[in-house]
Amino acid sequence: MKIIVFENNYKLHNIEEHSPLYNSSDSPIVYTLPDTALLKDHRPFFIPDFASECSLRSHLVVRICRLGRSISARFAHRYYDAVSVGVTFTAENILKDLRDKHLPWELAKGFDGAAALGSFIPLSDVTDGLDTEFSLRSGDNEIQKGCAAEMLRKVDELIADISQYYTLKQGDFIFTGCPVVPMLVQPDQHITGYVADRQVLSFNIK
Repeated sequence: MKIIVFENNYKLHNIEEHSPLYNSSDSPIVYTLPDTALLKDHRPFFIPDFASECSLRSHLVVRICRLGRSISARFAHRYYDAVSVGVTFTAENILKDLRDKHLPWELAKGFDGAAALGSFIPLSDVTDGLDTEFSLRSGDNEIQKGCAAEMLRKVDELIADISQYYTLKQGDFIFTGCPVVPMLVQPDQHITGYVADRQVLSFNIK
């Protein structure tokens, strides 16, 4: 099982992060997480001691349902069958240090429990398909919201890109990008995630 994460896949996120927009001629910004990063079944997220600044990013997540490599974008829709909302956590203080030293990001983004994942909804049950809206709430307050229709690269393009490098297998997860700027988290927050108006994710931050 692979966890594949894309970043800078929405215009607003790129502008606010002061990152250059990438277009159809550029390579996607992508990294993978270890399976120990996965946080499921409503388990709480514990802010690591080493993360003096810990942020979250919401993603629409697609689940891969069959084996494939070097997949054409034309046929990519055959390789996923369900969607959910996921959250990736980043130790921002560690990330800044790694970026300044031009080192890989794994320590800042791939630690245990750094990727929360909600329950999946079959694509056939999502009214707007992969153009759906998704959101996160902290308590009663909406803290992040996006619409998959605004992705700079659609899911089929992401799959076509990444399958040139990795063989995709049933049960792999693709986090398709955060639509807004990341936000810092605090202990005692209760986070819920929604695909359209359907709740798929719920966990506490401690």
